[in-house]
Amino acid sequence: MPLPDLVNTFGQDLLRRHGRRVHKLAIHAGFTCPNRDGTKGRGGCSFCNNLSFSPNARALPRVAEQIEAGRRVVRKRTGAERYIAYFQAYTNTYGDVERLDALYRSALAEPDVIGISVGTRPDCVPDAVLDLLCDLRDAGHEVWLELGLQSAFDATLARVNRGHGFGEYRRALLAARGRGLRVCTHLIVGLPGEGRDAALASLDLVLALGTDGLKLHPLHVVRHTLLAKGWQAGGYRPLAMDAYIGIACDLIERTSAAITYHRVTGTASRDILLAPEWCTKKWAVLNGIESELRRRGTAQGARARGRIAA
Repeated sequence: MPLPDLVNTFGQDLLRRHGRRVHKLAIHAGFTCPNRDGTKGRGGCSFCNNLSFSPNARALPRVAEQIEAGRRVVRKRTGAERYIAYFQAYTNTYGDVERLDALYRSALAEPDVIGISVGTRPDCVPDAVLDLLCDLRDAGHEVWLELGLQSAFDATLARVNRGHGFGEYRRALLAARGRGLRVCTHLIVGLPGEGRDAALASLDLVLALGTDGLKLHPLHVVRHTLLAKGWQAGGYRPLAMDAYIGIACDLIERTSAAITYHRVTGTASRDILLAPEWCTKKWAVLNGIESELRRRGTAQGARARGRIAA
């Protein structure tokens, strides 16, 4: 039984709604982050080397060139002929609305791009940005706002130098969904000081507010980060793969089947990954999640207990 039979995956959701295979193409639009440029802080989050989240992204001169480079690869691998431009690297709402408008529309101008997905921080989505996203949605495009929460606990967010708290997420989430925008919430499993119970509690708080999508990432240690220094000094021990798989399955079971899982694991390239080594093995983790759900005889939503999905 393949994973999409057990989990409401983003790919299957797009296939159902659009009637054809749709694939995300990662875009690096040259943004920075208020937690790097001094507005909120310097150096960014303790775990963040952005190449770990977007290893193939390069700041090419034009968005259209990045889309063309991505579609050449994806067509060979999956046969997809329609795409969502995923503005992924750093904080993709952190700029003048006029600049954002031009960038987003340059992606949507491509005839095979049916929408955009915009990754950002909860403290960087003012009303003007939400209004712009609504305008694009109302023009018939698929639009997702991806909010990097990572943890619902302010103490954890302070520990990893995140630069915002759960309150900012709550305000951004409610403002976006109040306008009818689709929101995908990012959560990291295995943050310093957090285990299974914290991951489940974060999920419950997110589900109680309502979200349309979720992304799960295991925390991995990559070069040139504060987390790397702590790991090298013995101050942080990453999750084992079996532990991550178990927690991911617990989270999936607690999530209403109406919510779309955009991702249930994350990887980093070998040239920057320090630990854990299994974070280079995407398919091993995905197969492990599928196997564990089958072993339990369960699937997404099996333990949702009426949690809010929309």
